Amino acid sequence: MVSLDGLDCGYGGARVLFGLGFEVMPGEVVTLMGRNGMGKTTTIRTLFGLLKPTGGRVRIRGRDMTGAPPHRIAAQGLGYVPEGRQIFPRLTVEENLVATARGGTAGGWTLERIYGVFPRLKERRGNLGNHLSGGEQQMLAIGRALMTNPDLLVLDEATEGLAPVVRAEIWSAIERLRADGLAILVVDKNLEALLRIADRHVVIEGGRVVWTGTTAELAADRSRATRHLEL
Repeated sequence: MVSLDGLDCGYGGARVLFGLGFEVMPGEVVTLMGRNGMGKTTTIRTLFGLLKPTGGRVRIRGRDMTGAPPHRIAAQGLGYVPEGRQIFPRLTVEENLVATARGGTAGGWTLERIYGVFPRLKERRGNLGNHLSGGEQQMLAIGRALMTNPDLLVLDEATEGLAPVVRAEIWSAIERLRADGLAILVVDKNLEALLRIADRHVVIEGGRVVWTGTTAELAADRSRATRHLEL
């Protein structure tokens, strides 16, 4: 689905990624883990064309999309839930969802299907985005990305700053999407939840991949991987 190969990227003269690479296969759930400031968000911004790499390649379905603008990346079937949610504050819940809708195959995402995953959004369909709680805004950000009918959903800090009960709702929704066969790349710090939902894990430190493996491999050699996640 997506292949990042030898990515170098940064901000101005400050380099953040150093030859970073990994893949996400169709229908696979992959986690991107690492301490704060290790390059996770930079990786995702580079994937979506929000940053242009100085080296390496971004391939989507085998097609070289390195440096392509974000709208072309999205058109390849990638949906983005950014850190900080970034919903439209002066649009209602339903307007936020409809604003990003893109036709897909039969059985694709519709308003009613979004409301089935997140009933709370249906209850607040007429509320403005800035009148929602943080958890509701995150549900809306996920729903908005799903309305583009993606083949790969990318979530940056999926449950950061949310109350435990809301985090549980978000993880339940992600598990449901996984069961539907949607490929997912997720950034989060909740290791136990990530172990439960993911097929493979990528750990980065200093803008480099320092460990990668399956959930079974992580469970068998947990200390080797998690030493890169500890403060």
